[in-house]
Amino acid sequence: MDRFKQIETFVAVATKGGLSPAASAEGVAPAIIGRRIDALEARLGVKLLVRTTRKVTLTYEGAAFLEDCQRVLRDFHEAEASVSAGGIKASGHLRVTAPAGFGRRHVAPLVPSFIDAHPEVSVSLDLSDRLTDIINEGIDIAVRIGQLDDSSLIGVTLANNRRVVVASPAYLARSAPINHPRDLQHHQCLTFGNSGSQARGWLFTVDGQVQPMRLHGAMECNDGAVLLDWALSGFGLAWRSQWEVSHELAAGRLSEVLPQFRAPDNAIHAVFPQRKHMPLRVRLFIEHLKSHYGDPEYWQRAQG
Repeated sequence: MDRFKQIETFVAVATKGGLSPAASAEGVAPAIIGRRIDALEARLGVKLLVRTTRKVTLTYEGAAFLEDCQRVLRDFHEAEASVSAGGIKASGHLRVTAPAGFGRRHVAPLVPSFIDAHPEVSVSLDLSDRLTDIINEGIDIAVRIGQLDDSSLIGVTLANNRRVVVASPAYLARSAPINHPRDLQHHQCLTFGNSGSQARGWLFTVDGQVQPMRLHGAMECNDGAVLLDWALSGFGLAWRSQWEVSHELAAGRLSEVLPQFRAPDNAIHAVFPQRKHMPLRVRLFIEHLKSHYGDPEYWQRAQG
């Protein structure tokens, strides 16, 4: 008997609640379904289902086996779909999280085109500068900027990026010169405070070593867009990503400070729990982001 058919039958019986519903869905007699389950249990040497005249109940071993079988079937169907004549077909719900500012400008606008290409996928997008626990919170993809500290997760680089210290020409004109990162201690630095990804401080390369500096000012906010607005308005210095300020730098509305002490690039990543059983919708969404971010014209359009 086909082992794969046995697995399909077991999953059908477990999810539909009995032999008769599974048999009805397939259009065969319940006795045929029963013989497949008997053959599967005999081959494995373990009881998977407790069957009575009224219901079917999974054993402990059956519940564990069901989860693995469902994953095998899902991977098989997605593999078939990826090479079928109709092309790749993804389905299911996708949960994505991203930093608020970057996600608002560079993730959210790309979701509709992804849904258009894959109409059987739905997407929930969570925009927050909080570092989410993607495993315990059931997140499929986390877009993160900078160093990946959790070695248990897998990261794919989506685009290069670097952080720069910026201020308006008006602020710099009325303030003391800034020649070294330590000079920032005497300036108004617009920071996240103790929240978000900048809790360790701003990073600089000093004497060949990357050093964090905890800086303070009269104003702080956990929203990067607000910090940028304050910097544009001349209220102080901000440590912002290149993707966020390149247009303002080119237009002269901001000036970069301390470029010779700039920290190494901190790429934009897509982070996910595991690669082995990655759902097709996850892989396709990552490819969707990479295809846009990898196009130099995309960043010009996005900053314009």
